[in-house]
This record gives sequence, C-alpha cells and structure tokens, in this order.
Amino acid sequence: MHTTIVVLRGAFTGVLLTYVILTIGHLATQVRFAHQTHRRQRATPKNVGPTALSLTVDVIIPCFNEQPEVLASCLRSVANQDYEGTLTVYVVDDGSRNRQQLQPVYDEFGRDRRFVIMQLANNVGKRKAQVAAIRQSVGDLVVAIDSDTTIEPDVVRKLAVAMADPGVGAAMGQMVASNRRATWLTRLVDMEYWIACNQERAAQSVFGAVMCCCGPCAIYRRSALITVLDDYETQIFRGRPSDFGEDRHLTILILRSGLRTIYVPDATAATVVPERIRPYLRQQLRWARSTYRDTLLAIKLLPRLHRYLTLDVVGQNLAPLLLSLSMITGLSLVALSATPPPWWSVAAIAGLSLLHCPYGAWRTRKMAFFAFAFHEFINVSLLLPLKIYALCTLSNTNWGSRTIPAEQQQCPPQQAMTTTGLSTFSDTRGTHEEVVSL
Repeated sequence: MHTTIVVLRGAFTGVLLTYVILTIGHLATQVRFAHQTHRRQRATPKNVGPTALSLTVDVIIPCFNEQPEVLASCLRSVANQDYEGTLTVYVVDDGSRNRQQLQPVYDEFGRDRRFVIMQLANNVGKRKAQVAAIRQSVGDLVVAIDSDTTIEPDVVRKLAVAMADPGVGAAMGQMVASNRRATWLTRLVDMEYWIACNQERAAQSVFGAVMCCCGPCAIYRRSALITVLDDYETQIFRGRPSDFGEDRHLTILILRSGLRTIYVPDATAATVVPERIRPYLRQQLRWARSTYRDTLLAIKLLPRLHRYLTLDVVGQNLAPLLLSLSMITGLSLVALSATPPPWWSVAAIAGLSLLHCPYGAWRTRKMAFFAFAFHEFINVSLLLPLKIYALCTLSNTNWGSRTIPAEQQQCPPQQAMTTTGLSTFSDTRGTHEEVVSL
C-alpha cells in the first residue's frame, strides 16, 4: 500500500506540474500573439476603395425547426447589410417540421429580390443543406450564417474586405451570445466565446491559420470552396459519415488547400447559446468529438505552419487530458491515504482559473470578466469527464440538437417543395434530431 501511495503521489505531482507549465506557457504566448492581431486591426484604415467591395457575395442560411421570430431576426439583420456589392441570400429550410409556422417568414423575405428560399423535401443535415445552396449559388464569396444568429450591419462588408487578399481562403468575425443576460450560464458562455475569439483565434490569425472559422458567421472564397466541396460533403470517420463539426472540418480543408484563414475582430455576430447545463453539455460533447476528429487532419498541416500552431494544438488537446489524469491520480491518492490533496495543488488550479481572466478584463474594460474563473468549476466537474467520454465515443454521429414540440409539427417534410423553382434536394440519410443521453 505504501509503495502504491508513493507512486501515485509522484505521478500526481509530475502530471499536475506538467499541466501547469504547459497551460501558463500556452496562455502567455497566446495573449502575446492575440494582442498583435488587435493592434493590427486598430491600425487598419477604415476607408476602403470600391475594388474591395466589388466581389459578389452569397449568404447561405440553413434552417431546421427554428423559431419563426428568431429566423426573422436573422434574415432581417442580413437584409440590412450596408454592403455595396451584389448580395444574394439563400435560405435553406432543411425539412423543418414546423414549416407551417415558418412560412410567413419565408413569404415576407421571399418578396425581397435578393432572397432565394429553398425548401428541401427531407431533413438532410446542416452540411448537406449548405452544399445544396452552394451548388445553386454563383457569388465570388460565400458567407455561412446560422439561423439563430444576427449580424451587425457592417459584417459582410468587413469580411469581404478581408477577402480582398487572394491568399485568404476563409475568415470569421467575433462571436457573442445574443442571450448573454438570460442566465448565469449564458454570461459565462459569452465570456468563453470572447476568449475563444479574441485570444485563441486572434493568436492563430497572426499566422494565417485560424483552425476553426466558427459556423455562426464565416466567409469563404468560392474558388477554394468548390475544390474541397466534395470532401466536405462526404467526410468519413472510421467508415461512417461525419455530419457535425462542419465549420472546423471546412476550415481544415481550406488550410490544406494552401490558403490562409484569418480572424476579423470588429465583424460581430450574435448567436443564441444554451441557457441550461444539459443542452450546453450536448453542444460541448458534439464540439469535443469534432475537435478530436479534425485535430487528426490538422496535425498533418503543422509542419508547414508556424511552430506556435503546434503549441496551440498541443495546449488545447493535451492540457485537458493532463488535468483529467491529475484529477484521477489525486482522487485515488486521497482515497488510499485518507489525506486531503496538497495545498499547492488546489492553489495551482485556482490560480490557473484566474489566469484566463486578466486579458479579457483589460480589453473589455469590465472587471466582471473575472467571474469567468467560476467556469473552471464546470470545466473540472463536467467538461473534463465529457471530453474523456467524447474520446471514447468518437464514432458516434448523434447531433444532440433541439427538437420541436409535437403540436408544432404541422408540415411533414415530404410535402415540402422549393418555392423558387429550384430543383428539390432529397436525401433521407442525415438527421439533426437525435438526442444524446448524458
């Protein structure tokens, strides 16, 4: 027993110290490079010439079982864009069962000559719904927007200006939580989004290698998109179709084609985030599986990217596993020795939880950002076990997304047709409605 305790104590100390050193080094380097992106953004001239705004833009908005008022807000924000070039909006109803409630929204915006309403006969999944519209559209640039997202009036213009560089294949803007005041969780998620965008993506953008242009709002160069579209639509993992994590996978494909991906901090999109723990964990489980799957593709790109990207990939994927291992060995040590964990280990984890906060508090000028330290409790107690579960179930293809009440299911998808004369896209393979049991 004594030997076992000694071994566990040594393993606990070694793993936890490795985690602490890796996390501090990763965060410090990340903030350093992220600050470069923000300084460049402030120094960028605000006035752009007409050439930067001459590219035609297609906006693709897949919709599945969305609430009518939420979809209407999304479409209204796109209709109000100040982009001077040609803008065409493809709204793709992916076999929604509440289509009867959505029809007034489609009718309203269908009267706008810029809008094309596509109503698919069956639910085929977000990725295939996007592809159906992309194959119909013809613009120089393609903007992907989620149906629960609203964008500021200048977002398309700012993203299009970023794409004026022919070496850029994709770009994303800043994500915020539109319902951030709803619950304590949405406030934490909003801070989590700020860090993900303004630290993680901002640092990656310095080297033209944002590893995931987030799905709620991202822009792609059509010429690059077409070359990877078949691979994007038919992603296979362990012999099974992989339908979620479409934004990360598409970004990796763009990077693999030799183009850069960047972050545009002042192009702001507000998206709805989960207000309760259970839907939040379902979302995080899907994202964790996607991250681990596409990290396998990203690793092959690292030799030709800046060495910071290697540190970033290691920090994001290895650090949670090290923390999980330290928690397991620590709990085992407590159980066998009947003594509390060393004070320094508790202090180290508490200190690291605060380490995520200062840069956000400084840049946003909000001391409330230090409340993000409470996210560490969710991370340790819920997200770490979830990530281990994600690793063990990588082949699972469940989306775990929301469904709609039975009383709203008034329009069977097999009765739906496109309203614009475009050919109906039918496929019965995909589904968004499977629910993950946690």
